[in-house]
Amino acid sequence: MPGDRLTAEDRRRVAEGLAAGLTYAEIARRLGRSRSTVTREIARNGGPHGYLAARAQHATSWRARRRRRAPHTGVPSAHAGDTPTMREFEEQFVAMMVETGMAPMTAKVFAALFTSEGGSLTAAELVQHLQVSPATISHAIRWLEGREMVAREREARRMRYVVDVDVWYRTWAASARSMAMWAATTRHGAGIFGTDTPTGDRLHTTSQFFELLGHDMAQAAEHWRQALSMQRQR
Repeated sequence: MPGDRLTAEDRRRVAEGLAAGLTYAEIARRLGRSRSTVTREIARNGGPHGYLAARAQHATSWRARRRRRAPHTGVPSAHAGDTPTMREFEEQFVAMMVETGMAPMTAKVFAALFTSEGGSLTAAELVQHLQVSPATISHAIRWLEGREMVAREREARRMRYVVDVDVWYRTWAASARSMAMWAATTRHGAGIFGTDTPTGDRLHTTSQFFELLGHDMAQAAEHWRQALSMQRQR
């Protein structure tokens, strides 16, 4: 069994596998690697739609050189007590989010916030931790804010981005609201086309699906809110 580090040839085969529409599991099987190794490799090098073998090889070499140099900058670490195991989990967390549909850089920003000791970081701390531009951080934050996964708090002249324990409740509730919008729109369409037509029947069935799903999601969110409230009161 080969080691954890991928070779240039491995990366070429990863790129070919993605281009052929293979799953991460199938690519891993063909390489004789673990699925988590392949998932992390793709997540940290542009995601499934932006992965390029040569660029991934170059970026890996650059990261290795940077770790060897690693000068002390005097800037405090965004993650107090950071260890290799913690960093590996952060990468695994990112890979999971990318595989379930989140853009790679957005996933990295959210993972950095979520695994930080205080659940909050400034833009400067995110830039320092992820080694990217402020504009890149800003773009990711806008996406996360739009889904109520991150909030911002003003701290003197700078902005601090925050993830709290209620993030999943808010995100789930927002998803339930989107289900309600789907249900209302398709129900309206069914009325226009008529449920006795193929189009109207499809729209009607779709509206029923999203209405039921939205209702169940709203109930689940409320159940969690009450359960969490009881936990906090103990």
